[in-house]
Amino acid sequence: MIRFMKLARATAALTTPLTAEDFLALFNPVYSSRQLRGIVTRVAHETEDSATIYFRPGHGWHAHQAGQWARIGVELDGVRQWRSYSLSNAAGHDPAITVKDAGSVSHVLVRDTKPGDVLFLAPPQGDFVLPEHPRSLLMLTAGSGITPVMSMIRTLVPRRPDADVVLINSNSTPEKSLFREELDELADQFPNLTVRHWFTSARGRLQFTAQTIADLCPDWRSRAAYACGPEGFLNDAEDLWQQEAAVEQARTVPNVTAGAEAQAATGTLTIERFSTDLTAGAGHDGGLVTFEQSDREVQADGDTPLLDIGEDAGVLMPSGCRMGICHSCLIPLRAGQVRDLRTGELHNTPGQLIQTCVSAAAGPVNLDL
Repeated sequence: MIRFMKLARATAALTTPLTAEDFLALFNPVYSSRQLRGIVTRVAHETEDSATIYFRPGHGWHAHQAGQWARIGVELDGVRQWRSYSLSNAAGHDPAITVKDAGSVSHVLVRDTKPGDVLFLAPPQGDFVLPEHPRSLLMLTAGSGITPVMSMIRTLVPRRPDADVVLINSNSTPEKSLFREELDELADQFPNLTVRHWFTSARGRLQFTAQTIADLCPDWRSRAAYACGPEGFLNDAEDLWQQEAAVEQARTVPNVTAGAEAQAATGTLTIERFSTDLTAGAGHDGGLVTFEQSDREVQADGDTPLLDIGEDAGVLMPSGCRMGICHSCLIPLRAGQVRDLRTGELHNTPGQLIQTCVSAAAGPVNLDL
């Protein structure tokens, strides 16, 4: 160990201002002891405004479970920006993300990324995963909500002949439907997968009524359901499952287990949200936001997240999911008051950790950034 340390110091003296790690990175771009990285191996354009980016992660990555997501970082104008994306490839394979061109980071990933590029990574996480024990499944997806479910289907259907999966996938047109051809091919190849496409341009918005869902999947009530898509789509699904649970509970003789029995009768619904409702700050006044370490001041309104305020001002802001789930954006509140845009709750305790992606100024604010 002592000899190694002496060698490292000697190497550093010869390579200053670069480090030995910098030279190793020339031979292996994903090598870094400070930041997990991945090298892009392939880019496949799925639709006119979306692409799947395959990458080989470096040391420190752990294999993802089907349905999980990961934070991906890219450099924009010299500032590293992070976003969260569902992993769309099957578990057990090198990861991939499927990205729609909607936002500055997504635009760069879809339009500019090429094999050999290096991505900054954080390990996969998330609880939107397949059940531990085999169950009949109903997948409800809309738009890019298919991405985590595609990972589940690619993982489960070819490997488990006893799997029983029904997918109801809503999109505006066939041309904008991610993975449409692959899904149809899988359904033709594997009898344990049934795919129901719903195109809103021809049929209108998918209505979450018991009859409509039964027309697409007659035994939907007995299946474990997974839903991912736009907020309105998920709210409608949630409403239907709650209504059915209430009906079942009313039919059950009241006792201490009635709620559990009703839930079992209607099956479970697991939801993955790509966004969250941030309307609790609407109509409120903002304030002057001071980023103390960056020596910047910005006048902010009362309904824009502090994360967006800081990024627009050029402040390096930690971030992850951008919807209050992963807590990667936590920073100390030096002084002032902020409002949680999900609940309207006020926070004003100095030193308190706040989530900048779901908090807005509610008066003057000083942040430790």
